[in-house]
Amino acid sequence: MGKQHESVNQMWNSYLLSIGCDSGSADKKYTSWYFSNVEQNANDLARLVKQGTKRATTSLYYWYQVEEEPVPKVGDLSIVTDWQGVAQCIVETKKVTIIPFIDVTEDFVIAEGEGDKSLAYWRAVHLEFFTRELEEQGKEFRDDMPVVCEEFEVVYQ
Repeated sequence: MGKQHESVNQMWNSYLLSIGCDSGSADKKYTSWYFSNVEQNANDLARLVKQGTKRATTSLYYWYQVEEEPVPKVGDLSIVTDWQGVAQCIVETKKVTIIPFIDVTEDFVIAEGEGDKSLAYWRAVHLEFFTRELEEQGKEFRDDMPVVCEEFEVVYQ
């Protein structure tokens, strides 16, 4: 994503003040990111989060391993941005589960809040996305691959 948009720092500082902290003394940390690799999707998904419709997300565990990034954990704070990097809201991770893609439940899919919220829709969209992501790396998607299922709630907007 390049240089961080100034709205991210502004939102973070406003959030800290709202919970009785100031940016100089707070030991809280955050990440900042947007959903998807397509502008319209990123903006639509950020809007769904702000509305409370989208309360979960899924990513391939493979990417955390390859990129040597920590898997999200309960209590993590993230600033969700739009495609341009403009802060939209802050979410807190409430639950993280790593399971095979094929074992993702309908309850989780409903929390993810996309499309018609059906398991069939979720599987089709994520299968296409993960397949495309992995093909770029010369890898093949399998439905037993582990995915990181992260549930969150909006704590500030």
